[in-house]
Amino acid sequence: MSSTALTIPPTGIVNDRRNFLAGVGKATLSATAVALIVGCESLAQGSGTMSDVNILNTALGLEHEGIMAYQIGAESGLLQPEVLKVAVMFQGHHKEHREILAGAIRKLGGTPVAEKPKAEYAAALNVASIKNQADVLRLAARLERGATNAYIGVMPAFADRGLAQVAARLVADESMHWTVLASALGEPLPAKALSFGA
Repeated sequence: MSSTALTIPPTGIVNDRRNFLAGVGKATLSATAVALIVGCESLAQGSGTMSDVNILNTALGLEHEGIMAYQIGAESGLLQPEVLKVAVMFQGHHKEHREILAGAIRKLGGTPVAEKPKAEYAAALNVASIKNQADVLRLAARLERGATNAYIGVMPAFADRGLAQVAARLVADESMHWTVLASALGEPLPAKALSFGA
């Protein structure tokens, strides 16, 4: 796997990400919270609930985890230069997600959950078991697949078709990350349709 390389088509976070919705039961985000998450402030009319803030903070906590996973991978010395470049770019996407979520939480009157110490993430992600570039990529792929599934899980809460479309773009972003990582690992494409969100 030492020759593993990430390639990105020309363009202009662990099961916790998938299960974060289960952790908040069948709760759904209000239209206000959803609008704030996806950056459509003009649709954010009215006020959200503390339940929305709690869900957003759970998602924010998962973004913190994803950002730190990429940071740990970047600092490991295990990534080839071209792989490192892509990992840093993906981390940047998650930093943008973090800022959107934190902003939405503040606008709803909540306090964004703080990032944990690096050592806590390292322990939770079992960083001690990472020995090579492929291990780093497997960890990132697990987190990205979980993020994809989490966004898919949220989509049924959207009553507004425009918001559902924006959420679909977020799913596309996360699944693109997973696809690039899985490809770099030489993993086969899913054999069956509807492989995400199940």
